[in-house]
Amino acid sequence: MADNVTSIGSQTDSSSISSPGNGGFGGATATSLSQTAQEYAGKVSEAAVQAKDYVTDKVNIVGEKIKDIDFNELTENCKDYARKNPGQAMLISAGVGLLLGILVRGRR
Repeated sequence: MADNVTSIGSQTDSSSISSPGNGGFGGATATSLSQTAQEYAGKVSEAAVQAKDYVTDKVNIVGEKIKDIDFNELTENCKDYARKNPGQAMLISAGVGLLLGILVRGRR
């Protein structure tokens, strides 16, 4: 009985690999698919490295810009603007608060 199972299994294995009626998925196609997958993996890896470098560069630029900001001067300018235009300052504050609330809450 073990011989029958082995022979059936070997027939099934060989027919599924080399049969012309199985859609052309033979040994050569598996190798081709493997090579294609490796090529795509290389391209994705290269794109990920480029994206990492781009983001790192942009984060460094933003960090340098933030260091250049004089927050004391910015605060004084905002206070002066709010004293001269209290209605507009309140509307801007409400708009910024609404926007931040939407961003923090996210999609639920």
